[in-house]
Amino acid sequence: MGDGEPVYIIAEAGSNHDGKLEQAKKLVDYAKEMGADAIKFQSFLAEKIISWTGFEKKTSFQAKWFKPVWQVYKEAEFPRKWHKTIADYCKKKGIHFLSSSWDKEAVDLLDDLNVPAFKIGSGDITNLPLVKYTAEKGRPIILATGASTLDEVKEAVDVIKSTGNKDIVLLHCVVNYPSPVEDANIRAMLTLKEKFGYPVGYSDHTTDDLVLLGAVVMGACMIEKHFTFDRTRPGPDYPYAMEVPEFAAMVKKIRLMERALGTPVKRVTPSEKETVILQRRGLFAAVNIPAGTIITKEMIEILRPAIGLAPKYLKSLVGKRARVKIKRGEPITFKKIR
Repeated sequence: MGDGEPVYIIAEAGSNHDGKLEQAKKLVDYAKEMGADAIKFQSFLAEKIISWTGFEKKTSFQAKWFKPVWQVYKEAEFPRKWHKTIADYCKKKGIHFLSSSWDKEAVDLLDDLNVPAFKIGSGDITNLPLVKYTAEKGRPIILATGASTLDEVKEAVDVIKSTGNKDIVLLHCVVNYPSPVEDANIRAMLTLKEKFGYPVGYSDHTTDDLVLLGAVVMGACMIEKHFTFDRTRPGPDYPYAMEVPEFAAMVKKIRLMERALGTPVKRVTPSEKETVILQRRGLFAAVNIPAGTIITKEMIEILRPAIGLAPKYLKSLVGKRARVKIKRGEPITFKKIR
């Protein structure tokens, strides 16, 4: 993963399993069919991630859910007893199983399941004890950096590095659901790469693929996007999730974009080898030029296609003698002059 490698695409299932194991498996099937490299869930328990009293008062964010925050989190839990079942199912389907770990027990569980990496969500970037505990497992760390300053990112990165773990991907994102395109600030992803020297990517919460395609063009090695099979279903992660056909189309665009980006080498491409001859010009006889004639500028035309001498030889051609008769419209070559 990184520069020169294909973009690693994470299909974020979030809470779109609706508490149904078979629906979670269905999401795995869809993620594989869409062409994602990994499907990701959220390993939290309501009592371990939020304070009951802390969310007693109504907030504008809570109002969007039309339910108490505690209830929303409780209903969105990815049951711990499902983890091995879904991890095994992902292995069977040939897609990576990932999940954001929001407490130490979740970290231990995911480590036991041999996940290819740990995802630390933006909300825990300042939860340095959990960041350290996760990094100590020695697995690659995907660190989301939404709603954080560079100093906060540095603190988290320094904690990860202090454990000897240097396998880090930094994901730029905007922590709003959905987030406005105007806030995407994709260039900040490049600042993260320049500042910390690690591969970077983008976790997107807008409603289409514009931001992620822009991130790919600017060098994202990883992208993450929520998906669902039905955006109209009730639940906190549905309204801004891409539906399966949209996500599959985005994957195809990303893979095509990778091919279009190519390499830094400037060269004539295979598809240009004929058109470069048709589009460029060469030196042609404007009149019949008898053998032995001293060639003047008026005897030459610069025309397509690029056969014969290139236009840059016009000045050196003037004053030369024709070695043979050159008919009007014929290309002029070095063999025909002396």
